[in-house]
Amino acid sequence: MSRALSDRRNAALNKLAKWRTVFASWQLGTRSDTDPECKAVKDHREATILLRAEVTALTGLMLRKGLATQEELQEAILEEATALDQAYERRFPGFSTSESGVHMKMPEAAETMRRFPK
Repeated sequence: MSRALSDRRNAALNKLAKWRTVFASWQLGTRSDTDPECKAVKDHREATILLRAEVTALTGLMLRKGLATQEELQEAILEEATALDQAYERRFPGFSTSESGVHMKMPEAAETMRRFPK
């Protein structure tokens, strides 16, 4: 990659990552730059924002290069979403999801929630 392209990419990603503050404020309200919870949310938001840009770029490149069809990509996303949903059900016994929301089955969910921070 050329130095100029690398510099432009870095500048665009740095600019994009600035949205972390808006998202953190939207989630937590206005906080100081030294607030630990706000710093943690900003870090997470930055990672999510950059990941979204990278995954979208890779997906578009794969489709344009003919490495996968739109249908193959949709099937792969379906498989991954289903597998991840099932993994979350195993991680959080008593919890499940449907199109209408999150569901809890007692007493399993109550036992799982005992492990949640207070």
